[in-house]
Amino acid sequence: MKGIFKTAVLTVLCFVIAASCSKKITPVISGLPRGINYDSAVFDYVYVEALRQKLIGNAGDALKYLEQCLKVNPENDAVYYQMAQILFSGGDLQNGKKYALKAAELDPDNLWYMLMLAGSYFQEKNIDSAIVWYENAVHKFPGKDELLVTLGNLYSGNGDYRLADEVFSELDEKYGINERSTLANIKNQVNAGNFERALVLVEKLLDHFPEEILYNGLKAEIFREKGDNQKAMEVYNLLMERNPDNPDIQLSLCDFLLDEKKYDELLQLINTVIFNENISREDKLGLFSRIIENDDILVHRGDDVALTLMILEAAYENDGIIVLLRPELYQKTGRISEATERLEEITRSMPGNYYAWERLLLVYLEAGDYKNLELKGEECALNFNRSFLAKLLYAVGSTENRNFDTALGELRKAEILAGDNEEMLLQVLATRADVFYKMKDYDKAFSVFEEALVMDSGDLTVLNNYAYYLAEQNLRLKDAEKMARQVIEKEKDNHTFLDTYAWVLFKRGKVKDAERIMDSILEESSKENAEFYEHMGYIKKKRKKFEEAVKFWKRAIELDSSKTELQKEIEKCQ
Repeated sequence: MKGIFKTAVLTVLCFVIAASCSKKITPVISGLPRGINYDSAVFDYVYVEALRQKLIGNAGDALKYLEQCLKVNPENDAVYYQMAQILFSGGDLQNGKKYALKAAELDPDNLWYMLMLAGSYFQEKNIDSAIVWYENAVHKFPGKDELLVTLGNLYSGNGDYRLADEVFSELDEKYGINERSTLANIKNQVNAGNFERALVLVEKLLDHFPEEILYNGLKAEIFREKGDNQKAMEVYNLLMERNPDNPDIQLSLCDFLLDEKKYDELLQLINTVIFNENISREDKLGLFSRIIENDDILVHRGDDVALTLMILEAAYENDGIIVLLRPELYQKTGRISEATERLEEITRSMPGNYYAWERLLLVYLEAGDYKNLELKGEECALNFNRSFLAKLLYAVGSTENRNFDTALGELRKAEILAGDNEEMLLQVLATRADVFYKMKDYDKAFSVFEEALVMDSGDLTVLNNYAYYLAEQNLRLKDAEKMARQVIEKEKDNHTFLDTYAWVLFKRGKVKDAERIMDSILEESSKENAEFYEHMGYIKKKRKKFEEAVKFWKRAIELDSSKTELQKEIEKCQ
């Protein structure tokens, strides 16, 4: 649910494995069964040193000392607990859980061991096991109501709405209608689709607190979930009338109007939101981000949204993030020239706004404007000398403009900036291979691809590009097909990858299969691509469908006037 209801949702689970546990909940050292003899002085010294290493952040040394503790006393639950904490904090859930289970085995009545295990299972999304440990905790510590609240939330999150209702109702009977268990049960009933029961609970809250904005907002949002939008609107109107400047109500109502496609009312309310000083800048950014993500309002009222963004820009003059919202809107609605123009204005007026520069270069890349990508890429790479992306995009623009020495130089700098980051290094290698290929140094290009595959044999971009270039040179076509198939098995809906696979199949002589794939690409693709039409033309020619081949090639030339070589193919077919 959105808006006000978000603030009413209680935390599902408090994951008690942090290394900063208080002394009250830290298990005592002397957890040994009686009758077992050990050198307590040695044990205590090593154990305290282990805790010291843990507190100063030396997890590895702490574990070594704790392992020494187990050699002195292999049956001490506190040691296993500390080891589990360290491993959990480092993200090693499996081994951490083994030690936590051992601690719980040695001291089955220790609440903190139970909660640690419940938390570990919750992180693994094994809710059933988390519930078992919380049920155990509730059984052994019946007076701790916070355990019941968490157990109820776990039941609800696991779809056991009836059991959750029983838990929350038990707490309501004990304490009366209250903000903790009653609110949790309202969420539970909404999740279960029991909207009438949820409304009954909200009304009980409102009987006690009739003017509480949160509960009235909950009532409106339950009506929304129920599909009774008229009643939801009535509640919102009443809330706005009583609390015209309340930020939560305004934002929740904006979400409601957006969902219900009441764009006139929404656009009117947005202006109020912009100038409401009680609404944070971050919340306003969040609202406009949700609006920009909504395709329907952009299709029907995109210009009006752009106007509201201009008002927001005026209200937050010189804000480096807010000014990027309007170019994002233009880009999302396909108005690339307007996005480019606006971003160029921003980079001129705010030359230090790196994010505007980054977005501008990416827009040039999307538009295929490699001249400006290289020109502005050079400027960006100089102004922001530590930017990996600026140097990479500058190299891409230089490559497309056949300034290969510049491209290779920028890639060397980008590689230094990448350091040990494997993902960034793979981008450098893929781009470098592209440079060598366009230089017609095919051996070097393929050698770089092999280097990239040694680093990550499953990188889809590397596999796709390698397969495509091999097919272009009619080399190792079986390997190319294997690589292209590996890619589309992971990305079945990526038209670029599918085009590569179809092209490799065509080169392998599997023309009908290639034609079938290209048919589906051209039918499903929302954006026309000159490469797709060019490839389909060659496939049609091979199938002796010459008129269709000409039609596809002509369309390819219309989309990309640089494909002049296709004119000779058209003449041959005609």
